[in-house]
Amino acid sequence: MIKIGVLALQGAVREHVRSLQAEDTEVIIVKKAEQLDELDGLVFPGGESTTMRRLINQYGFFEPLKAFGESGKPIFGTCAGLILMADEIVGQDAAHLGLMNMRVQRNAFGRQRESFETTLEVQGVAEDLRSVFIRAPLIEEVGEHVEVLSTYNGEIVAARQGHYLTCSFHPELTDDFRLHQFFATMVREAKQVTN
Repeated sequence: MIKIGVLALQGAVREHVRSLQAEDTEVIIVKKAEQLDELDGLVFPGGESTTMRRLINQYGFFEPLKAFGESGKPIFGTCAGLILMADEIVGQDAAHLGLMNMRVQRNAFGRQRESFETTLEVQGVAEDLRSVFIRAPLIEEVGEHVEVLSTYNGEIVAARQGHYLTCSFHPELTDDFRLHQFFATMVREAKQVTN
């Protein structure tokens, strides 16, 4: 049995819970930093990255989240979650959690009305993953040890660095759960290593 938390400060929390549900997976809605201790993996949902950072600070999550990531437990960031994980954000002096070696651009695909859905090839996951882009960021550049998993029109939209997984889009807003299953496998593998 694995326990995966969804950080419930803002964003599509219920949709991630639904996407992660499986026989061997207990999904926990995380509202307090102490809950991180019982988890094997964690999802940062989409939302608004600046608001999420303010709430992370307000509810005492900043150091516990950094420690969670640095302990080797997998984290999956979607859309705004990707921005939280980057160590460089275009146009901002400081990053948020700075977990992944990449530079990201906020709202790179335009405003809400420019939202769209497409099918992507995601390395190791699927050749035809349904993906919803809503005011999505993109990964402008990746550093050492970061593997590009997917691109859209030549732009990087999904990447992995060890136990960190990110994507620009919202896989939880479709009925295609393969990227969540891929993350659950990362969590199972990481748990086996630590046990």
